[in-house]
Amino acid sequence: MDSGQQNPRQVSARGRQVPPFLVMEVLDRAATLQRQGRSIIHLEVGEPDFDTPRVAVEAAVQALHAGRTHYTHSLGHPELREAIAVWQHAQYGIDVSPENIVVTAGSSAAMLLVFAALLDPGSEVLLTDPHYACYPNFVAAFEGVPVRIPVREEDAFQFDPQAVRAQLGPRTRALVVNSPANPTGTLTQPERLQELAEIAGSQVVIVSDEIYHGLVYHGRAHSIREYAPEAIVINGFSKLFAMTGWRLGYAILPPWLVRPVQKLQQNFLISAADFPQFAAIAALEHAAADVERMRQAYDERRRLVLQRLQDMGLAVLTEPVGAFYVFVNVHAYTDSVYEFAFEILERAGVAVTPGVDFGPGGEGYIRISYANSLANIAEGMNRLATFLAGREPRAVPRAAAQLAPPGLPLRAADNDSREKN
Repeated sequence: MDSGQQNPRQVSARGRQVPPFLVMEVLDRAATLQRQGRSIIHLEVGEPDFDTPRVAVEAAVQALHAGRTHYTHSLGHPELREAIAVWQHAQYGIDVSPENIVVTAGSSAAMLLVFAALLDPGSEVLLTDPHYACYPNFVAAFEGVPVRIPVREEDAFQFDPQAVRAQLGPRTRALVVNSPANPTGTLTQPERLQELAEIAGSQVVIVSDEIYHGLVYHGRAHSIREYAPEAIVINGFSKLFAMTGWRLGYAILPPWLVRPVQKLQQNFLISAADFPQFAAIAALEHAAADVERMRQAYDERRRLVLQRLQDMGLAVLTEPVGAFYVFVNVHAYTDSVYEFAFEILERAGVAVTPGVDFGPGGEGYIRISYANSLANIAEGMNRLATFLAGREPRAVPRAAAQLAPPGLPLRAADNDSREKN
């Protein structure tokens, strides 16, 4: 047998059914076009275009010279866990014990460890629809059932508490909150967080993905632990501190979950990398000015994107005020946003992410990332405007995406248009 081929009978059902991550599919195609000599503007990937703050890099270099290249405590270096606890108190006024923090190889690893510790086969996890593309696959990896609850553009893509309450059942184990949100860039209002915490009560665990905290341009992001002290927080250093390649995240856990997650970490991942943890300490303690400089740059880019979209007739109903994304309603131009996104790439040389990467509720939307320079964003907007000028928009309802009944439970691979590629 050709070593480059895999016998399908040897691939697990999960390996066969997991859908591709469409943003990476777009990126791969964009890279191919660039190798062919095409000019491509990248507005698809959610990765800071800034370098890691120098203070963090220098701390990592010092750690390397000091021999920090070994396994660490399975929960992470005590010094980093203490720094995280101090930072959390400074940001939110909440007390976190360093003993309840586990440092992981990125926030995705934290999410996987948490679901591994929480879910039994058939356990249900409530998600917004749209949602971060990988959530359903994290859940399904441990035989849980992702239950998507449609959210509305005119309501800032927030959970409707009544819809959440209607979906609670004996198998509901967790509720995932993401604010600021990927792909929509919107914040969940504090009173909405409070209501979700009350609905979840002691029976349903809230898992709050707070990886974009700090990247907020109006108001502030509230941690779920301000309202539910037993909730789980997932966070990391990739977005706020421009440290995606360092692969460092963490989870704040209720005391009863620390030991199970620690044992899973010991078995699956051993520990987070050694020297990057010292870079993270330096980032938390000394990179505030760098973070503010990046935040202001993102805000300037955000305002440029919103203005140019409005000029094109694509104004968003609720202004995104966090992360670095704008979720754009393009129902007037297409019935298949998957094909539409690749058409924009091929014809206009602009890479955007099709909304169906983020669940069925993303049909009719594209996600634009403004983690790129002002000059590149301006050029991308020019190209997109030219592309749209050659198409005749249709008169369609803004809420065309909200056709699925609230809370329609879908397994990760069911009815997923991401398998088209």
